[in-house]
Amino acid sequence: MDTSPLSDSAAEQLFETLFTDQEGDTFKVADQLATCTQPWVREKLLTLLSDERYDIQYLAARAISRMPTRQEVLPQIFEAIHAHQNQGRNGAMVEILEEFDLSDHFVDILRLYLFGGFKVLQIAKELLDFTEFDITPRVIKKAEKHWKHYQNNSPRNDEYEMKRREVEQIFTDLKAMFTEGEME
Repeated sequence: MDTSPLSDSAAEQLFETLFTDQEGDTFKVADQLATCTQPWVREKLLTLLSDERYDIQYLAARAISRMPTRQEVLPQIFEAIHAHQNQGRNGAMVEILEEFDLSDHFVDILRLYLFGGFKVLQIAKELLDFTEFDITPRVIKKAEKHWKHYQNNSPRNDEYEMKRREVEQIFTDLKAMFTEGEME
């Protein structure tokens, strides 16, 4: 397998194939784009996270998640995930989060759990359960603000009760890591 960097024209051709190939193996095209080292390729993939075509959005997310420099763009990925125009269709972006170091993003993942659709909620719950986060009292306070916002703006139904039990247990477990004086 050739591991030499792709030229700009080769990368441009890959994007063209990504946009026009209806029956080809677009997963391979996305994986090839992930090997591109040119900053403009990564930037173009980031803009495609807001593309109205879900398949293009998914392929861009896939390519970004396989780039060696993916950690550098995690803030932009969270921005795209939380963008209003992506609500209800951000599952592909949330799915790729498994490829990142999320240790500093407990609050972002909790927000996805609280406010995401079914697929996003399921992925976020798994991330909450199996990611080792860097937790501080300040992180807990920020997370509690989002929990209060959810409580104040959600109907009291079965979903709310399930989340209430889960989130209260999470906060109990997190607060147990600190003394009462540290939590103030």
